Amino acid sequence: MILSNDNKKIAQVDVENRARQSLGTSSELIYQMVSRTLVQPHLGGVLVDVGCGNGKLWSFVGDRFDYYVGVDAVHYSDLPIQTEFIPFNLDIGKVPLPEEYADVVCAVEIIEHLENPRAFIRELVKLTKPGGLVIVTTPNQLSLLSKLTLILKNQFNAFQEAAGLYPTHITALLEVDLIRIFTECGLTKVQIEYSHCGRMPFTSWHWPKSLGFHGRAFSDNILCIGQKLKM
Repeated sequence: MILSNDNKKIAQVDVENRARQSLGTSSELIYQMVSRTLVQPHLGGVLVDVGCGNGKLWSFVGDRFDYYVGVDAVHYSDLPIQTEFIPFNLDIGKVPLPEEYADVVCAVEIIEHLENPRAFIRELVKLTKPGGLVIVTTPNQLSLLSKLTLILKNQFNAFQEAAGLYPTHITALLEVDLIRIFTECGLTKVQIEYSHCGRMPFTSWHWPKSLGFHGRAFSDNILCIGQKLKM
């Protein structure tokens, strides 16, 4: 289906409105999860942050890269000044960057906002150099909180309409979905990591990590990382 110019404008406004609901940022615990994952020595090179928001990821990992490119539907005024910003609607078309451009491509809390996760991951892989890394984070549907919410309300916790999380969050993915998508898109050494921070069901409190509450059941968010095969 080919959209008219008017429909394209309406779709763009809708994407921008949904993007702005996030305020351009995620939890610091999610950025810390990405930071813990990016511990390989001599990373260097180019980091492309797809769905960059206000670029807060850069403050956690910027010391490991030479160049930072942010891609998003919205340009936030507090984006780091060293950012090369690329305006783009992630639900359509090809990101206007060369293929095999980045050493690491990150998408922090973005895939759950998009209509086609497989097309999105294929695009991230195209942007990544052979041997480079693709990193995606998303809400954890297998946490104890999410499972209980599904049993009691028939919706995953992060996708509840009554809580105003839908239609901002539209695509719920399990760990196995991410692993399958990464593998099908040509990534290898695929691994899942956890935020090790989660809210206790039906309270505002978080599970105390000091008492051993960590891992899948007690993490609100997960990370999937994979490496693009070297030619």
